[in-house]
Amino acid sequence: MKDIKTLEVSGKRVLVRVDYNVPLSEGQVTDDTRIRASLPTLRWLREKEARVILCSHLGRPKGQRVPEMSLRPVAERLAELLGTPVKFVEDCIGEAVEKEVQALQQGEVLLLENLRFHKGETKNDPEFAEALARLAEVYVNDAFSVSHRAHASVVGVPQRLKEKAAGFQLKREVDYLSRALESPERPLVAVAGGAKISGKIEVLNNLLSRVDKLLIGGAMANTFLASQGLSLGRSLVEETELETAREILLAARERGVKVYLPVDLVVAESQEEEGEEVPVNRVPESKAAYDIGEETVALFTRALSRAGTILWNGPLGLFEKPAFAKGTVAVARAIAAENALTLAGGGDTLAAIKAAGVTHAFSYLSTGGGAFLEFLAGKELPGLKALE
Repeated sequence: MKDIKTLEVSGKRVLVRVDYNVPLSEGQVTDDTRIRASLPTLRWLREKEARVILCSHLGRPKGQRVPEMSLRPVAERLAELLGTPVKFVEDCIGEAVEKEVQALQQGEVLLLENLRFHKGETKNDPEFAEALARLAEVYVNDAFSVSHRAHASVVGVPQRLKEKAAGFQLKREVDYLSRALESPERPLVAVAGGAKISGKIEVLNNLLSRVDKLLIGGAMANTFLASQGLSLGRSLVEETELETAREILLAARERGVKVYLPVDLVVAESQEEEGEEVPVNRVPESKAAYDIGEETVALFTRALSRAGTILWNGPLGLFEKPAFAKGTVAVARAIAAENALTLAGGGDTLAAIKAAGVTHAFSYLSTGGGAFLEFLAGKELPGLKALE
């Protein structure tokens, strides 16, 4: 995978795939984290006097033109952050777009309209990819978060352009994750949360061959506890994955990986009530688990102590509700306090870290949920392969 610094870009039209899938409210960007992440690449390209064309999706318009999902507000916010005008064009392919691209001067920036207003983007349609590729002489992927998708702007375009490379944001993300998985400081500890095992079986299996310890929380832990014969009342349990949970625990034992499951839970009759802490073997039939308890937080904190590398994906409870956020927030702070390489990924996980007030203390936060998980599962990401 080539580095952007190896490219000759002066005076050339450079198409950059960014991830500007940001939240909007009343035509304003409410969280510009993803826009800020692209700034180092854009500043470098402008310094090198490239003619910069940006493309991204926003939301899921499903091939329809949805005004509320226009990238125009993003162009306005980007202009403020870059400190320079950002041109905007109301489509991403076609004659009008080509005209705007040809008029671009060195160092200027143009943002194309939402790629997913065309069905050809998600289908990697050859004609759509060809039309996008025609706009540029050089391609840069700076959107790790979409690199697990074989879409036209991620795979189709780089297949058609000889000059291509990874932007600074994408390279940084791949470097951090590769370091954590391939040559980690030990012990390597993984923290897995979220609702279901079913979406993370490959991740868990791949991690078992690499980690020293595995901490499991969230509703996912219910299935592991139930697989050991515990009754968990009305808690979310994936009955179809009980055998999978047992197999994962057995594989961990065979590989010498220490698995930590909750020893107490915060339970309630509904999400709207205050919870009470009970041991995992005393969950009332009428109640469900919504968070890990204080003893589990203490157990997990001890397990994280003196880690060399920590990987985290998935909240450890229903953290959106203040009554059930304590476990996730406490573990986020425990990870942040460690003198280790700390990486976390996924929208919910990042929101939990923000709620805990420790965003600054993590070594790296991945904006790409799906791509982060597929990388952890050891899968080849189409967007990265297309840059080879």
